[in-house]
Amino acid sequence: MLDQGFVDKALESHRAVWTEYDGLRYVRFVDDYQGVCRGTAVFDNQVVYGYPSIGRVLALQSGLKGQFRAPFWMEEKVDGFNVRIFKLNHRILALTRGGFICPFTTDRIPDLMPSGVFEHEPGIVLCGEVVGPDNPYMEGSVPYIKEDVELFVFDIGAISQKQFMVYPEKESVITRYQLPSVRRFGRFELEDLPQISETLLQLNSEFREGVIFKEDSPRDHRAKYTTSNINIVDIEAGAYTMFDLPPEYFKNRIARLVLFLDEQGVSNTLALQQQLGTAYVRGLMEAIQQVHDHHKVFRTFRCRFRERENAVKLLEHLSDIGGHVQITLHELKEANGYWLLEFDKVFPKSSGTLGSLLKGSLLFD
Repeated sequence: MLDQGFVDKALESHRAVWTEYDGLRYVRFVDDYQGVCRGTAVFDNQVVYGYPSIGRVLALQSGLKGQFRAPFWMEEKVDGFNVRIFKLNHRILALTRGGFICPFTTDRIPDLMPSGVFEHEPGIVLCGEVVGPDNPYMEGSVPYIKEDVELFVFDIGAISQKQFMVYPEKESVITRYQLPSVRRFGRFELEDLPQISETLLQLNSEFREGVIFKEDSPRDHRAKYTTSNINIVDIEAGAYTMFDLPPEYFKNRIARLVLFLDEQGVSNTLALQQQLGTAYVRGLMEAIQQVHDHHKVFRTFRCRFRERENAVKLLEHLSDIGGHVQITLHELKEANGYWLLEFDKVFPKSSGTLGSLLKGSLLFD
């Protein structure tokens, strides 16, 4: 539990801010501060700790050897947005990675999971990923979910506690309450590298993101590792708005791709090189075509809500946190028992740069 003096100091140093959602006022940590993660939310005498960042290994064999002192669990890393779901008084809420209460996920909890788990386990915090094409945050989606969104739980914590539930207990709770979960591949040691590599190659062929390794020890050390093909998907999505992204976005993904090929013994074929080049060109060409047709670069998002007011809250939330990205409403209508929301995210920098270049402006490099 965080004492009031600590919270006050975080507020004074601007590492935390007051945040309000639907009449609920709470303190949200906007940066890491003295051992407390960004995204931590303080509700009076209850704390939902932020989800810690997990480092990435790019060279698997040496990375595992250097990072882990004990056997480790391996589970799938899915490509979505991070949420923490918990019960506060009589409300079940979902926090984003940054500590905002998410109007979309909070609205859809009854569709995503059996919320009755909180009747039996009121103090738990479910940490998971919301994945699917009909989400309000992520551009693009995984190929194995064709519509709407799904939840995948990967950790279980507790109100006002930093530690996660130990792995066997987590598995027991997931099974007992039939919670949707990421795929769990089992417990491994360094000698099991051939079996680990076999799983990774299968995930790569399915265009899945990768895996998380979690040490089976009190320190619960973690590391993540991504497949090769998912980087091509990311690069195509990034090329679409490349002038709004830092160069590191592309350099890091190319490095991950090539290092995966090298370590897993995947041949660097002409077809693979063509896929990478096509991803760059196709993404940027789509953006250029949008500027020709609409004079702007934008992505259209669609998602569904149980309650109309939550769709309105989401639009307000996205406008507040969007920074330079502009939110434009298309429509909000009722259909098949849901409220369907459609909106655009407009990217001014990519829109302006491409528009200027297409008009013949000079570029100095």
